[in-house]
Amino acid sequence: MAFLSDETWRGRIFRGSWVASAGGDRAVVEPATGNELSRIGVATPDDVAAASAVAVEAQRAWAAAPFQERAAVLRKAAGLWRAHAAEIGYWLTRESGSIAGKVGFELHVAEQECLEASTLPGRPSGNVLPSEAPRLSMATRVPAGVVGVIAPFNAPLILSIRSVAPALALGNAVVLKPDPRTAVCGGVALARVFEEAGLPPGVLHVLPGGPDAGEALVADPNIRVISFTGSTAAGRLVGEAAGRHLKRVHLELGGNSALIVTGDADLQHAIGAAAWGSFFHQGQICMTTGRHLVHESIVDDYVRLLAAKADALPVGDPAADEVALGPVIDAGQRDKIHALVTDSVDAGAILAAGGTFTDLFYRPTVLLDPTASCRAYRDEVFGPVAVVTPFASEDDAVKLAADSEYGLSLGILTGDAMHGLALAERIPTGIVHINDQTVNDEAHVPFGGVRASGTGSRFGGAEANIEAFTETRWVTVRGDIPSFPL
Repeated sequence: MAFLSDETWRGRIFRGSWVASAGGDRAVVEPATGNELSRIGVATPDDVAAASAVAVEAQRAWAAAPFQERAAVLRKAAGLWRAHAAEIGYWLTRESGSIAGKVGFELHVAEQECLEASTLPGRPSGNVLPSEAPRLSMATRVPAGVVGVIAPFNAPLILSIRSVAPALALGNAVVLKPDPRTAVCGGVALARVFEEAGLPPGVLHVLPGGPDAGEALVADPNIRVISFTGSTAAGRLVGEAAGRHLKRVHLELGGNSALIVTGDADLQHAIGAAAWGSFFHQGQICMTTGRHLVHESIVDDYVRLLAAKADALPVGDPAADEVALGPVIDAGQRDKIHALVTDSVDAGAILAAGGTFTDLFYRPTVLLDPTASCRAYRDEVFGPVAVVTPFASEDDAVKLAADSEYGLSLGILTGDAMHGLALAERIPTGIVHINDQTVNDEAHVPFGGVRASGTGSRFGGAEANIEAFTETRWVTVRGDIPSFPL
């Protein structure tokens, strides 16, 4: 039987084993063709409650397991991503509309996330502290307990595994709610990998579901930490609900990242970087380059070259052809993109390329917005749309880049890298890339945004992951019971 054969999971959810869901099932749809690929179980609040109760019990034994055992499970999981890359990649292409390069990137990061997580169980679990009394005083790190992970559709494998792997490695149980639109590559694949890697039953649960399942996850008293990746609007609701239940919540939210292109930048290379930043995975990435801030001395050439690049990029079914862009996830997303583009043109933006679609295939689009006021410039589009705005001085560029509610990623293309670094110091973002575009990710680096882009670097890197998925406990030990003056 194939590794991801739907004979195992068709119409089911994962609660340590594959079981029927209380919410029935729904179609797994290929956005490029509209074809039904299979069916996935739909979790309800009752499923969440049942899963969390099992997870609480399973977590205690998992946390008590020798650290080498937890590390070995994560190392084996890393190898399984590589061993089953072709089959998992098939689902990434068909279910999420990913081109070959995106598929390879997600699989590579998934493997690296597990390898990085496998180092966590053997790291020091605390510090010895000085004390005023004659005793041993320590601050130790202990598992948070059960972690709830809510992951989106756009990079379904990466945005699930980057929380699931370190949370498991640090001794937690996990209840994962992937987006139902990408529940196979963002959920089933993880369940199967960790099953094969030897994770004990009940430590990981995979519950695709709608908003009611997400609300239940946040409210469930057995779940102590929430890791959420998604839109800023949804993140605000999750944060508010988690606060009411006194839970820690890690939010990685939307973005409208700026790419500053100075007058002395290498224009030919800048166009390649700009196109990648705006059009990779149809622009459906939180780090996507939304705003291109280009010095007025080169802006006309920049728009002309970027539009020519956009017009030349092939768009189509990544399972059938070698294309640069596949489909957007669904009709609702397509219509949102198109509304932002048409509203912007109606308001005075100049359409230099694109602005059209066939079915779910949206052409890469270039807009020139001299006033930095159109909706496609101000809002997160989450589609293949590059909005170019000129600036006259460095102070203008800083003001434009910082004039956003978001603060995720920043790219600066310049002939003077050190000056670009100094420029970045003036613009609040969680991520900065000098002489690169805004879309970058590695498993071992801290990742996150500021402002409306989230609650800072809560993902990636040992320090961030340990902080995210453990609690600090103060422990003291005396040789004898002291005498007290009462």
